Amino acid sequence: MIRTILTYIFLFIGFFSLAQDIPLEDRAVVPSIELNQDTVIALEKEAINAIDTLNGQDTVQTTMLEAPITYNAKDSIVISLDGQKVFLYKSGVVNYQSIELKADYIELNLETNEVYAEGLPDTADVMQGEPIFKDGQEEFECQTLRYSFETQKGIIENVKTQQGDGYVHSERTKKISKDAFILKKGKYTTCDADHPHFYLRMTKAKVISNKKIITGPAYLVLEDFPIYFPMIPFGFFPNSPTYSSGIIIPTYGEEQNRGFFLREGGYYWAASQYFDLTLKGDIYSKGSWGSSVQTNYRKRYKFSGNFNFRYNVNKYSDVGLPDYSRSPGFSLTWSHSQDSKANPFQTFSASVNLSSSSYDKQNTYLRNSRDLNSYLSTTKSSSISYSKKWENTPFNMSANFRHSQNSTDSTITLSFPELTFSMAKIYPFRKKGRAGSPKWYEKIGFSYTGNIKNSIKSREDELLDQSLIKDWKNGWKHSIPISLPNFNLLKYINFSPSFSYSERWYTNYLQRTYDFDKTYNDITGEPHMRLDTLYGFKRNYEYSFSVSSSTNIYGMFQMKNPNSRLKAIRHKMTPSVSFSYRPDFGDPRYGFWDRYIDEEGREVYYNRFASGIFGSTGRGESGSINFSLANNLEAKIAAKNDTTSKEEKFEKIKILDNLSMNASYNLVADSLNLSNISIRGRTSVKGISINFGGTLDPYMTDNTGSRKINEYVWNHKTGLAKLGRLTNANLSFGMSFKSKRDEVKEKGAEDEETEVVDEPIIPGTGFVQYAEFDIPWDFRFDYSFSYNKSNPFQKARINQSLNFSGSLKLTQQWNMQLTTNFDVQAKKFSFTTFNVNRTLHCWSMAFNFVPFGQRKSYSFTINASSAMLKDLKVNKQRSWFDNN
Repeated sequence: MIRTILTYIFLFIGFFSLAQDIPLEDRAVVPSIELNQDTVIALEKEAINAIDTLNGQDTVQTTMLEAPITYNAKDSIVISLDGQKVFLYKSGVVNYQSIELKADYIELNLETNEVYAEGLPDTADVMQGEPIFKDGQEEFECQTLRYSFETQKGIIENVKTQQGDGYVHSERTKKISKDAFILKKGKYTTCDADHPHFYLRMTKAKVISNKKIITGPAYLVLEDFPIYFPMIPFGFFPNSPTYSSGIIIPTYGEEQNRGFFLREGGYYWAASQYFDLTLKGDIYSKGSWGSSVQTNYRKRYKFSGNFNFRYNVNKYSDVGLPDYSRSPGFSLTWSHSQDSKANPFQTFSASVNLSSSSYDKQNTYLRNSRDLNSYLSTTKSSSISYSKKWENTPFNMSANFRHSQNSTDSTITLSFPELTFSMAKIYPFRKKGRAGSPKWYEKIGFSYTGNIKNSIKSREDELLDQSLIKDWKNGWKHSIPISLPNFNLLKYINFSPSFSYSERWYTNYLQRTYDFDKTYNDITGEPHMRLDTLYGFKRNYEYSFSVSSSTNIYGMFQMKNPNSRLKAIRHKMTPSVSFSYRPDFGDPRYGFWDRYIDEEGREVYYNRFASGIFGSTGRGESGSINFSLANNLEAKIAAKNDTTSKEEKFEKIKILDNLSMNASYNLVADSLNLSNISIRGRTSVKGISINFGGTLDPYMTDNTGSRKINEYVWNHKTGLAKLGRLTNANLSFGMSFKSKRDEVKEKGAEDEETEVVDEPIIPGTGFVQYAEFDIPWDFRFDYSFSYNKSNPFQKARINQSLNFSGSLKLTQQWNMQLTTNFDVQAKKFSFTTFNVNRTLHCWSMAFNFVPFGQRKSYSFTINASSAMLKDLKVNKQRSWFDNN
């Protein structure tokens, strides 16, 4: 009886163990048994205990691991007769600590703690479910894998793994430790394709994950074509997931004037998580050199910024020759910003862009649009500011350091310190907790602004020689505007009275005297003029009163023709009139203006604060009426017939956005009471924005045209000339064009899930039968015209220019850009650039061309797209330095 029972048991175990030799497609017809992990482990223990009991043996001793091995499979799990091997079919998964192995076929040996994995062929004999091995953040794919959980060593065939920005392919790899691999016949590339377009063929190499890759003799393979020369005897590729210190390899090249060069080489120091430091240098074979220091810093939730300083010395020709020159230059940029969460009541920020004019002219490389804008710009400015606001008070304060420079004349302006203390508007007569409308006197309010400034303007090479006392200008300005209650007249006219007071404090003032012995003044250029600067505290103040009124007037013109789409035209006028009065602060009792007697006995008045940094009070009493008129025209047009709606729909079209006129009349002046008349307008026609303006002078001039006389133009001229003398005018308009995009296509591109439609393929070629012809492009032009004729007896100055810019994207990979400017008066093109870029998957091609001008140059570059292999390139160029 017992013998019979044991016979059935062994037959069942034998049949179960033989299942591993049955092909997968044959076993699929056998009714499947649902096995979970707990069931499998229980079957293992029962089978092992039964065999050990029958054979009279103890439990099999296996090497103990630090954690259990878990496994699962989608299709089936088969256990060997001795219970020491487990076979996983279809989507098998094995987990041990941080290790995860996935494959369609996995053979797990529980006795040796080893695993073997590979894929399984499908019905088309294509291998599916090849092994994917993951250990923490490291992951790679391979064809076959044999690995020991105990020793953490293994043999891998046809592996592909990502190491930093690059990919490593290997025919046969040995894993010698948790993080180290040894491989032969390997490939290193930055191309992510399964069959890379280029790679570095490594005869043998060692890979240390997240640290480095070291290779023996290696050579480049481009599109499966080996390039044996030049061959590198060894190679080193840093591979760190975090930033780390290291040497920066310089770029090389040649220029005709400065010779061969090594540029942008140096050292990068990853100091800490808060900041880094980069040191770079340039060297040229003919003596020119350059250096730079750059740092980036950041403290989370506090602040962030970057600092960059460059210094270059350019040498041309040879020492001792007549055309030899040495030109040093520097550039300093600093950007700092404070996190909004750091402190809501005080902020510190910096935006510094400071350089010498020689640096901008000789060291700006036109590599991108930012470099182009830097080259075309003639002015630069910087600002370092600190501001503080006192909580629950109207007071705030700011401190600034400002800088501006003009590269055309090499002048620089510095302002330091520049302090501003202000108080928001308060209403001193308003009662707290008042119910109902306030009284008229409760609407009286005032504010305060105080500004302290210390500034100097000088040439770059003379800045350090300037005297802090004599050459720097400084002062303190106080402004107290007082707002009075507004009121309405006849319900539609709004009146707003106001009073303002400002005062300036200076530590020096001017004194002019007529010196008969002095023939020429070196500063002012005036004959017999003696100009002295006296030091001492002086006040310069002024006050004025004004009242303004404004309203809106609407007019509507209805069309009589009911069949016309144009239904009505609306005209909106906004007239405003204001009156302001200021006394004559040139009166001697104020002491702001003084006078001297020239050789002809005439009294000549001069401003004692003409050099003041905040200006000074004007001379002469002023009681001016200022008036302006703004106009706006709109048309009401019936929409095109809509068959889906019975109601008539309308749309508004702007005919004239704005047409305004401004002028003033001084009631207390003895002559030339009327000011110039300013006209400004803005409109748009079919997408073209048009801006225009001009200035009319209402007075005639003398026979020389340099001095106006008190006679109106309309009393001497006829026609349009009666309006006044046109002294200046301007006109500008521009328009941009873009290719039309398919709205459905754009919407589909924005969707996260897009249906993929198979395109018809030409049999035997692999090419699609048709392709969508879509070439995105854009084009813009701007025209500007200016007219200036202040003297009617001189020829007018006219300037006209046309700016063109555009881009054309022939394909997803080809991109072309053009920027140019045409001077209509000179009849020639000015600065022009033409750029062509081509994306070659893992490679990039760029062609930059400046056809004429001082920056005439070209460059052609083909390089690897990855920053890791930035020096893998072919470069042909002609530098603009060679134009000199």
